[in-house]
Amino acid sequence: MSNLSHAGRDMAGHPDVSEMRDRYARVMGGRDVALVDAPVFLVGLYCAISPWVVNFLGTQPRLTTHNVIMGIAIAVLGLGFTAMPERMYGLSWAICAMGIWMIISTWVVGSAPSLGVILNNVIIGALTLLLGLVCAAVSMKAGKHTTGRRAARADRPARANRPA
Repeated sequence: MSNLSHAGRDMAGHPDVSEMRDRYARVMGGRDVALVDAPVFLVGLYCAISPWVVNFLGTQPRLTTHNVIMGIAIAVLGLGFTAMPERMYGLSWAICAMGIWMIISTWVVGSAPSLGVILNNVIIGALTLLLGLVCAAVSMKAGKHTTGRRAARADRPARANRPA
């Protein structure tokens, strides 16, 4: 039986290591923050149903409509992150803006909101802002990483075709 131990061998010296990294990045499709997609979606769903959970339907009709619309928008962005991550992570800053708006909207849209309504929207806004910042940080990191790889690829000489 042959010795299949790979101790002492390092892939860094392999001639195709950069191509393998590029292929892996393409296959993964920029899925560095796959765990953030579901929480964004769930925060959006909760925002949409929060008027019924906190029970401010009758006292805050404009805020009810606002929360339903904002919740649906946040949930749709969460679904977009899952379906098309490479295109949607540029909208991470939009989620941050939506989080900030959710925090201040209670006083702008609502009329004499109760403490429960204020806490509800501030917590939703803070979670949305936090998740948006995580998405934005990862997308910026991924952008720098792919830009560096493109520059490295452009600098190296073209390889001759090898016979199969």
